[in-house]
Amino acid sequence: MTAGRGDVPHVIANARLTGADRTDPFGDEPVDVHLADGVVADIAPAGALPRRGLVLDADGGFVVPGLWDHHVHTVQWALSAQRAALGDAASAAEAASLMSAADVLPDGRRVGGGFRDAFWPDAPDLAVLDAATGDVPTYLVNADVHSVWLNSAALRREGFEPDGVGILREEPAFEISRRLNAVDASVSDPLVARMAQDAAARGVVGLVDLDMAWNEDAWVRRLAGGFDALRVAFGIYPEFLDRAVAEGLRTGDAARGAASDLVRVGPLKVITDGSLGTRTAACSHAYPGDPHDHGLLTVDLATLVDLMSRATAAGIASAIHAIGDVANARALDAFAATGAWGTVEHAQLVAHADLPRFARLGVGASVQPVHALDDRDLTDTLWAGQTAQPYPLRALHESGANLLFGSDAPVSPLDPWAAMAAAVFRTRDGRDPWQPQQRIDAATALGASTRGGSAEPARIAPGDVADLAICERDPLTADEAQLRGMRVAATAVGGRLTHIA
Repeated sequence: MTAGRGDVPHVIANARLTGADRTDPFGDEPVDVHLADGVVADIAPAGALPRRGLVLDADGGFVVPGLWDHHVHTVQWALSAQRAALGDAASAAEAASLMSAADVLPDGRRVGGGFRDAFWPDAPDLAVLDAATGDVPTYLVNADVHSVWLNSAALRREGFEPDGVGILREEPAFEISRRLNAVDASVSDPLVARMAQDAAARGVVGLVDLDMAWNEDAWVRRLAGGFDALRVAFGIYPEFLDRAVAEGLRTGDAARGAASDLVRVGPLKVITDGSLGTRTAACSHAYPGDPHDHGLLTVDLATLVDLMSRATAAGIASAIHAIGDVANARALDAFAATGAWGTVEHAQLVAHADLPRFARLGVGASVQPVHALDDRDLTDTLWAGQTAQPYPLRALHESGANLLFGSDAPVSPLDPWAAMAAAVFRTRDGRDPWQPQQRIDAATALGASTRGGSAEPARIAPGDVADLAICERDPLTADEAQLRGMRVAATAVGGRLTHIA
């Protein structure tokens, strides 16, 4: 019998093992991985034990722990499939022109995403966008999601007065994104299912969903509709914290009323500063051209401590968005003051004195390695005067911090192999490595791409939950091109196949 998606193999035959700090005796020899009741029951030399039940032939492929993306905006990423791609727009005029040809969605809007305006030779101009897009409400979402550019028709539709530019930043931009993401479930759920299947094909078994919404109901609905491709931990934003506490949600608990235990409660998510691309990340040194521009803190320390204290008392972890060094220091201060547990999200610019505080406080560094390459030119320009360390992967790791990799999709695509390649090689497209002293080794990168992060060895052993991926090459020895192009033959969640090539 040939194994297919949804099947539960009893044996993964002719596989090879990899991973850091291995204690098994098998070396490079092929093994059989025996599964039972959703866990790895035994590992033995190929053919040494009877192969009973359904057998999946790994054909010499490498078995690794299933991969996780620790930072995804799920619906926004899924909806990007129907939005105009603006990542290659080299100017405001070009972005406006691309939107003039974009499809009009069923709700009467044109939506594009992924523009990066920091190096555009021309500034966004409402008259230019209006001339290109006319009376069709048109929305352009920045790659970092911290700003949106709207034409006059869209501004009027959303209740804003045209101001000559049409750019909204931070909370007003987030509100526009929330409205754009609030599409009917008949539209969003099939796109989420397709996104999840694409992720499974890359060896992904789970993600942390940080959509800006009350996420439990949506995931219960998707599970009832047959969603089964991934494990999910969903975030809770401050406006929903009182509800979550009142209803007894605790991090790690299964979603209430769900058809399976694939979906669980995740952390409180608090955004405390802006982004590099919008020059709103809170930094100790000013941005070029304005000695008073240090970015901005969007949540004061007292409010942050209050939110985290209430979450911690209720059994809810914290995930604190902090990009600039001032924001990272404040986030760590709040963890220290509250005894909260969880992560700092992004940690893109960290003061040297704050690097060891992650490990000392037991705070994970939830980072997106691809952003370092996306932003390398911005970093070298906008953060040239900063004395803190940008994208300090190796420094964090060597200080004892637990690294947890993600994509921040749609900011960058949901692709853990691209994240690993960025972390290990710090380059792409043939450019010289950027800040190569911050490279990490492949074993650490693989660990950071699994559920527990880099603090746990990325290897397969008896007793482990059978969240597995079978890939064509050893991730620990693959070169950059091989890592980026890694082919995944099969993925299993709790032993059940969610992808098979």
